[in-house]
Amino acid sequence: YQLASSHENCTYYPKPRSIIDGYDALYVGGASEASVLEPETYSFLQPSQDLLLYCIEREIPVFASCFGFQLAVLALGGEVIRDRNHYEMGVMPIQITEFAPVDKLFHDTPDNFLAISVHQEKAITTPANCTTLALTEMCIHAFKVNNKPFWAFQFHPEVDKQILIERLTIYKKKYTKDDGHLQEVIDNAVETPESNLLIKKFVDRVLLA
Repeated sequence: YQLASSHENCTYYPKPRSIIDGYDALYVGGASEASVLEPETYSFLQPSQDLLLYCIEREIPVFASCFGFQLAVLALGGEVIRDRNHYEMGVMPIQITEFAPVDKLFHDTPDNFLAISVHQEKAITTPANCTTLALTEMCIHAFKVNNKPFWAFQFHPEVDKQILIERLTIYKKKYTKDDGHLQEVIDNAVETPESNLLIKKFVDRVLLA
């Protein structure tokens, strides 16, 4: 199968929606510096949202995490807010909803599974015509577009403990108060196997099914 990545085709000028044609799926990952709330700075935001809607229209499978999650929320008419005083960073338990047990990806994912989450922007409600699959007290963490092969995750299924440590070290000025804060997050970091399995489940249960 062919999996298109947002990073592969991400440019600072609009491209036709048909750029995804010929691919079997689209993966949209995180972005440590770009913000979905700054379209005047990042001109690719609107074309990227348009591409997500095209994938929904054509039923091209999508797996979107963190920045991709927020792009999806906006594309679907939802709201993303910025909160730099109260935000999630590090490894944390994620609750599944009553809809998760019948979802292709989540049906065998346990409640309060551990996942990596680092974000200062969030959605507290799920867009219309979508089903909430996972959340924390602070925000929505996963949803699926109803009757479409489109999943979005605020947490990072693609990130493990080592990658978390590496990325937080690079971006510590943005996400940590000081070196002591960074060390506290690192010391509390653990592996997140159930979260990391979601990408494999997407491939096995959606792309190869």
